[in-house]
Amino acid sequence: MRGIKGEVKKKIVKRKFRGFISFEGIEGSGKSTQAKLLAQYLRRNGYGVLTTEEPGGTEIGHKIRAILLDTAHKHMSPLTELLLYNASRAQHIKEVIEPALAKGIIVITDRFFDSTVAYQGYGRGINPALIKAIDKVSTHNLKPDITFLLDLNVEEGLKRNMGARKEDRFEAEDIEFHKKVRQGYMKIAREEPDRVQIIDAYGSRQTVHERIKEKIKKIWLSEI
Repeated sequence: MRGIKGEVKKKIVKRKFRGFISFEGIEGSGKSTQAKLLAQYLRRNGYGVLTTEEPGGTEIGHKIRAILLDTAHKHMSPLTELLLYNASRAQHIKEVIEPALAKGIIVITDRFFDSTVAYQGYGRGINPALIKAIDKVSTHNLKPDITFLLDLNVEEGLKRNMGARKEDRFEAEDIEFHKKVRQGYMKIAREEPDRVQIIDAYGSRQTVHERIKEKIKKIWLSEI
């Protein structure tokens, strides 16, 4: 990891920006790929960047991730899911995210608290007020400066994931669950249009990457 150079920091001029970016989307949206491409782009332009993921990012987080995604745990209750995700997130913030941001390093995470609202709230039906209350404790009100929401229809997303790797517990859910998750993401975007930027996830990897580059330049970068 590299710290951000002083002369490069001057490019962040269009809004108060701490350097925290999240990627969100339904299964098969391509968010993980796009998070990596954005990190590569920013590094080429002199920025120090750390990429991470949720659940995960730490030793404890990866152990929790294994529990959450294991298809053997198909009877896990929604509340258990919610608490496990937030346990992972609390450790992730303390051990990885906050220290990196304090050093002036841009943090790009593949999923953050919007996933919890979309999946456990809209997908599982947990009261959003409860989710927000627990998230407030685990995050200490830390929010991404920018969230890129990669959007496409559920059928296309699941088709993309088909055969790519072993199906996890969430990918194994029925199509109605995934539609609820997508609807949840759209509601989040409507509620926070300044933070959550919807990205059309159709097209080649490079095409989608160019859309993200244009968004990030428009929002807070003046020269790259």
